[in-house]
This record gives sequence, C-alpha cells and structure tokens, in this order.
Amino acid sequence: MLRVIILSFFCVATLISSATTITDSTPADYANDALTNLHTAKGKFSLYLDKSEGIILDWPNELSQPTDSFFVKFDSKLYGFITDKGLTFKNLKAGDYEISWGKAMDGDDIVKAKSFGLKVFNKTPWFKHEAIVLGLLLGLLALVFYTNSLPSFSKFYKFVPALLLCYFLPAILNSAGIINGQDSQLYYVSSRFLLPASLVLLCLSIDLKGILNLGPKALIMFFAATLGVVIGGPLALWIVGSFTPDALGGDSANALWRGLSTVAGSWIGGGANQTALKEIADCPEGLFSNMILVDVALANVWMAFLLFGAGMDKKINKFLKADNTAVEALQTKVENYQASVSRAPSLKDLMIICGVAFLAVGIAHWGANFLSPWIGGGIKDMKAGGSGVAQYISSFGSGFFWLIVISTAIGVALSFTKLRSYEGAGASKVGSLFIYILVATIGMKMDLMLIFDNWQLIIIGAVWMSIHAGLLILVAKLIKAPFFFLAVGSQANVGGAASAPVVASAFSPALAPVGVLLAVMGYAVGTLAAVVCMELMHAIS
Repeated sequence: MLRVIILSFFCVATLISSATTITDSTPADYANDALTNLHTAKGKFSLYLDKSEGIILDWPNELSQPTDSFFVKFDSKLYGFITDKGLTFKNLKAGDYEISWGKAMDGDDIVKAKSFGLKVFNKTPWFKHEAIVLGLLLGLLALVFYTNSLPSFSKFYKFVPALLLCYFLPAILNSAGIINGQDSQLYYVSSRFLLPASLVLLCLSIDLKGILNLGPKALIMFFAATLGVVIGGPLALWIVGSFTPDALGGDSANALWRGLSTVAGSWIGGGANQTALKEIADCPEGLFSNMILVDVALANVWMAFLLFGAGMDKKINKFLKADNTAVEALQTKVENYQASVSRAPSLKDLMIICGVAFLAVGIAHWGANFLSPWIGGGIKDMKAGGSGVAQYISSFGSGFFWLIVISTAIGVALSFTKLRSYEGAGASKVGSLFIYILVATIGMKMDLMLIFDNWQLIIIGAVWMSIHAGLLILVAKLIKAPFFFLAVGSQANVGGAASAPVVASAFSPALAPVGVLLAVMGYAVGTLAAVVCMELMHAIS
C-alpha cells in the first residue's frame, strides 16, 4: 500500500511537470476524443497531430486486473496507475518516443509486458503511400537525368552536379510537407537491400592493385577527418562556452558534452557507434533527440557541399596544388576495362546480374544475422564482466556493419571469377542505379527547416563541422592531396558506408569501392575516437 501511495504521488508530480498529460479513461470516453487507439499497435507507430490530438493505450489482457498497480514509461519518465481502463496521452509534441508498461519494477525501470515506438509529427504530408513516394522519387531522378542530357542545361550542370540535385530535390519535397521521409521505409529498403547489392556490383570490376597504388594520402586524409571530428567538438564547445558558460551544464544529466558525444560517435563511425556513445556518456533521451537533429542537419548539409565540390574538383585540385595522377589512373584503368568488355546486355545478362547481386545480399543478411547477435552477445558478456574494452568494440555487434563488410567481401571475391566479365553487360550501371535511388531516399530524410529550429545547437554543430573542414583543407594543402581524398575521407567518417560510396561515385562510379573500404575503417575506429572526443568535451565543461 505504501508503494502505491508513493508511486501515486510521484505520478502526479511528474504529470504536473510534463507537457504531456496521461489519464485513465473508460471505453465510453473514446468516442468523445479525437484519439487514435493503439491497443493493436506493434513495433513502430506514427501519429500526425493535425489528424489526432493524442493516443489511447488499452491494457493487454494479462494486465487487466483493477486491484493491481501498473507502471508506464513514456519519454524516460515513469508513471503509476491503479486502473483497468485505457490510458489517454494528450498534448504530445513532435518527436520519437518509446512507450512500455508492466506490473513490476526493476530498479529504475519496469519489467515490460509490451513496448513499441511512437513517432509524432505535426502535419500529415500530401502523400504517405510508399508507392506514390517511390514514384515521385524515381520521377525526379528521371527528370534530372533527362535534363542533364539536354544541351540547353549543359552550363547549369557544369556547376551543379546531377547527383547533388538527386539528393536536394527530395529534400525540398520533404521540407515542403509533400512527403515525409522520417515516416517512410524507403530509406531502410534502399540501405539494407539496394546498397549492399550496389556494393557487390560496383566491386565486380574492382582493381585492388590500383587502389593500393593510390598511396598513403587516402589514409592520411581519412585519419585527418577523424582528428577533425575529435578536436572539433571540444573546440566548438569551448568557443560557445566562452560566451555562455552556463549553457555547458558541467556534470549535470543534461550537460551538452553528453549529447555531443553521441554526435561524435555518429560522425566518426555511424549509428552503432552513436548508440554506444549514448550509453557511455549516459545521455538522456530528451537531449539525445536534439542531438539527432544536429547530426542529421549538419551531416546532410556537409554532404551537399561535398557533392557540389565534386563538380568542380579540377579547380579545387588546382587550389590545393594536388597531384591527382593516381586517382585519374585508377579511374581510367577501370573505365578502359569496362569499355573493353562492353556489350549490349541481353535479358539473360541482366537476370544474372540481378540474381548474383541479390543472392549476395541474401548471404550478407544471413551472415549478419548470425554474426551480429553472436558477437553482440559476447560484447554484453564482456560488459557484464566489467571489461573496459567492450565499450570500444560495440560497433562490431552491429548487423549493418557486418552487412556492409560481407557484401563488400563478396563483391571483391567475385572480381577474381568469370563473373567479372558481366561488367561489360552493365553490372556497374545497375549498381549505380541502386546508388542513385539510395541518394534520393537519403535526401528525403533531410528537413531544410530544421536549420532554423534549435539554432543554438546548430551553431555549435556548424562550428564543429567548420573545424573539421578547415583541418582537412590544411592537411590536403600540406600533402597536396586531391579533393577526392578529402571528400571521401570526410564522408567515410561523417556519413559512413551509406553515403561514402555516394560521394565517391560523384567523381566516378569506378571509384565507389574506395569510399566503401574507408567507411568500413570508420566503423572500426569510431567508438574509440569518439570516447576521446567525449573526454575532451567533458574536461572543457
């Protein structure tokens, strides 16, 4: 009884301090509210506030005893109820949430009976159906390629790369509310199916000797990009802190360094590294959601700059006084091989190309599904045993990491077989098609209006990215590295395997494997380098 009284007091206090209201309702109340019933919700659920003012959560049958107390966790806050009625959630704000509930406590958490994710958006887009959205994206790609072939657009595309438009136009559709990239599964499909298939096809004609002949400059620029992220975060925090020291937060739960550490994990490795840093830095959910904004907004804007720069790389190389001979030699060698085996593809050729690509994708998913839980379980056991090494290798438990590694390895292995000859039937062209679809789905996740929201955090991110870019330009100038190494080395860190081959392809599809190999290296060093960045930011705070 004492537990129920304390819990009820805690719940009331939390409700008063929270903008979201959670109350128990009878089924008769449901018809009086513009609410969405979630009693059958599974996995992820989306809510548009212009269509529904809240949600109703029905208790599952196993929790429908009115004399028991129930525990609900919403937006990292615990609530307690003694009721068998459904719960109504109102005054929700746009964002990502996880709702879980159960009958028992486990420390500061609850023993879950059911859990699902909730995405809340302010406004319903014009088009939500995935088929319509996919049609719009492919229509835009077709428009870009068609206009790129017209002489009247030659001057325009001389300064604006076609790949940049394939990325930027879907971003405009998303920002204008015509589509909603955050509520679409198209990026997931592209990154988990089309991306590994493209890696296999683009690696069919890979020239490993030519890549090795690129020399150490590619690695130097990659690690310079890593260093730019590691020192950029602390310097950006120090600059901002010199004007508003109270904003840093010190050792508080919402201290900026905790959230910015997760950005460092993402910008050096990727999503798995970001998740690892969230745990290491003990970053609260509310702060983490704001940092995702910084991560996505700045990374997408920087990628746009790199794609734009790819269209004028000769001028940039002249400024850097760079020797681009090795890159041009590799590009020419691969393109010459493609021309030497080129033939008009038959239906059989295209069927074999797609069959090989997606069979490899299936094998890669099978391998990732086996390795990820196996290695991930080992890492959890290491953490439970108090091992300090476990937190640095958490990215090796990521399924996406192994998906990329296995797909790339299969593509490289097939380049030593007779299947290499299918490059002449257009294997890399099919791979490039998949890459362009991926680019469009990446673009549709960018909201240009986010730059004007939370502008203080955006300023910190902009200063951080400027330091990263400035160091890259300085190092490239000193060692006379071509812009290709700068762009791909940076994107292999900031964007990871999903976008590094995209930036490399902006120079030439023949160079895409270079971006893949560097991105895999980013996963390996991401968590360790981000922890160094975190400690530096912590010291400054």
